[in-house]
Parts: sequence; C-alpha cells; structure tokens
Amino acid sequence: MKCKVLRYLLLLLIVSVGANAQTADSLVETIQIKGLIIVKGKDTKGKRIFKVYNDTAYAKERLKKNLQTRWFVVDVGFNNYIDRSDYTGAVALSYYAPNGVSDVYNKSFTYSAAGLNTLAPRGGSTPLTPSEFKLITGKSINVNIWLFQQRLNIYKHKLNLIYALGVEMNNYRFARNITYVPGYPTQIIRDNVNFSKNKLFAEYLSVPLMLNFNSNPARPSRAFKMGMGVMGGYLVKARTKQISRERGKEKKVDEFNLNKWKLSLTGDIGYGPLKLYGNFALTPLHDYGLEQYPFSIGIRFNSF
Repeated sequence: MKCKVLRYLLLLLIVSVGANAQTADSLVETIQIKGLIIVKGKDTKGKRIFKVYNDTAYAKERLKKNLQTRWFVVDVGFNNYIDRSDYTGAVALSYYAPNGVSDVYNKSFTYSAAGLNTLAPRGGSTPLTPSEFKLITGKSINVNIWLFQQRLNIYKHKLNLIYALGVEMNNYRFARNITYVPGYPTQIIRDNVNFSKNKLFAEYLSVPLMLNFNSNPARPSRAFKMGMGVMGGYLVKARTKQISRERGKEKKVDEFNLNKWKLSLTGDIGYGPLKLYGNFALTPLHDYGLEQYPFSIGIRFNSF
C-alpha cells in the first residue's frame, strides 16, 4: 500500500515539473536581429526581463567576407583651430601704412604679415589681434555624414583598410563681431554691430583612408578598435550667417578665401560600439593671410 502511494506521489511530481517547464518555455521569446540575440521572458515574480547576447556564429560567418560595407556612418563633434598667423608682423605693418596696406603693390597673397593685412586690414590705432578670431567651441559644431564606409581585410580581420566617401560640415561660431566681405580679395572687417549669432560654414566632399586594428573580430562588442590615416577634401560650399537686432538675419554665399583643397590626418579609437574620432588639418583653412589649422573631435556612430 505504501509502495503504491509513493509511486502515485512521484508520478504527480514528474507531471507537475514537466507542466511548469513547458509553461516557462512558452513564456520565453527569442528574437534575432543580425548579430544580436534578444531573449524576452519573465522571472519568478512575473516581472518581464530582457537579455541580449552576441551571436558569435553570425560574426564568424561574416568574417568569411573580406570586404564589408556600412551605410550612413555619422560623426558628431566640435571644431576649433590652431592659429599660427603672423599677428606681430601685421601689427608692425599697420603702424606704417593706413589700414595696414599702403598701396595695391604692397598687397600679398601669402601667409606673411602683409598677407594677413591684405585679408584683415586694420589701422595702427586698432591693431589686429588673435582674439578677433576666437571661437565659441561649444557652438562650433562638426557633423560628418559618410554615405558608405568599407573595410577590406588585410590580415585575419585584425588588420584592415577602411575607406569612405561623404561630406564634412564644419561650423565656426565666432565670439567677436567680425564680418567676411565677399569679393576679390575677400576682407574680414571689424563690424560695428553686436551679433547674437556669427558663424562661418564650410562643407567638404571628403575621402578618408585609414589602417585599422581590431582586437576581436569575432566579437565586435568586446573588441578594442583603432584606426589612423589621411583624408582629402574638396570645398563644395561656404557661407556666413549673422543675426543681429540692427540687420536681422543675413546669409552670404562665397568662397571667402577658403582653401579649395584640404588634407588632414584622421583617426578613431573605441571599444565595442563606442568610438571617438579626431581630424587635424595639415593645410590652413584660408588660402592666404590667416594661417589657421582646423581640427575636430567627437563621437562616431554606426562605424566598424
């Protein structure tokens, strides 16, 4: 009799465990999005939970391709520049010539003191100073949109060549009341109104080329990544935008003596999905006069 009771209780226990297991399995939902596996379910208290895993099999399958493509990689950061203009020489010249230039023959289209006075003429009583071109860094925004980015395997997917095509959009927000006057030659004058917004915008069609290192190709979310290379750009658009109470909103489109071609050092570094980028121009922003070398730093999204 005792034996039958024990058997009956054991049978009930097995059926109960099986039913619970089946119920638990039915409450678990698995979703796969490319290399991510998302498991949705409920804990013992009935609270909904999510768990995310990397599908290493998916990553390894992708590694069979030596050439991979990403679409619409986006950079968001800030601009500034290193100013190496000859302000001391420009101040000295301004004392010997009205407005810094005595006649047309003394004009210069180089990065010399005479070239600086040609671009931004000032009188001896109010000499040119570096503070006139000071930027508001927090409002000098850099946005780059790479239409596509490709990675070419060189050695075991740890050493790669990365290149892209896209546009660099640089905003230089001035802290002082200066104005670019279009024409040839372009002049930068000290204005007599207070601007609530005063910026120069420059857009380049650019091609970066980088040598890339990836420490863990099979698990990108746990990989250290670093790239370094060069980038060439061509000026496709330039404009100024000024807002003041006296003049309202003014926009001017011109080349503003900006260099048509730009050569830069470029690089990025990151871990997992987080990546930082940096660009440093080897060519000055302007074609003559001001010798300013722009740089930008920020965060890169949707990159390798």
